[in-house]
Amino acid sequence: MSEPVRLDKRVAELAGCSRAQAQQYIEGGWVRVDGAVVEEPQAPVAAERVELDPDARLEPAEPATMVLNKPAGVDFKNAAALVLAAAHAEGDASGVRMLKRHFQRLTPLMPIDAEASGIVVLSQDGRVWRRLTEDYALIEQEFVVEVSGELGPYGLKRLEHGLDYRGRPLAPCKVSWQNETRLRFAIKNLQGGQLRHMCEQVGLSVVSIKRLRIGRISLSKMPVGEWRYVPASERF
Repeated sequence: MSEPVRLDKRVAELAGCSRAQAQQYIEGGWVRVDGAVVEEPQAPVAAERVELDPDARLEPAEPATMVLNKPAGVDFKNAAALVLAAAHAEGDASGVRMLKRHFQRLTPLMPIDAEASGIVVLSQDGRVWRRLTEDYALIEQEFVVEVSGELGPYGLKRLEHGLDYRGRPLAPCKVSWQNETRLRFAIKNLQGGQLRHMCEQVGLSVVSIKRLRIGRISLSKMPVGEWRYVPASERF
């Protein structure tokens, strides 16, 4: 029986490339050991069959960013636990290949109330983290809020401009009726509990809240509980 060697050494011999290039192939999910993808360059191999995908490309494994359709009742901080391979949206057209490393060290960004559903961003990418954290107050979010009750006088105008929250006046936002029971908000710098408080100030009770969009990236028709990749070409 042959002595075990590191997988990157075996791939370098197999492909006639450097060890650094072999590591890129492995980390990119292009290498199979006895038919199973292995992404760890240090994995030991001996007599196992090692194969390099014919379509393999030498490119660094980019940090992943996903958007999830979070169910109501899930704490925003726990959203990463829902990003599982089985919940990958069938309609994902990003072209990003699913790797095991994409499910590690995901940071949830753009907070949302636990009772609300809708789009949540999770990312490994420091550039995305900085954009959605440092520019949070500048990024427009879109919500649909189902309400009950009777809207008070000038209620729609007051929702758009004239209310306060936690002792401070709120910046203007855009509000319109989607139908008889649902209001659509386009709003920036949203704080926890703010939408519910705004509706209560004009005589409405909130039944449900759903976030549809963050910046230029929307939830589209992705089912609740599913997620998709956000490729580098998509900008918030």
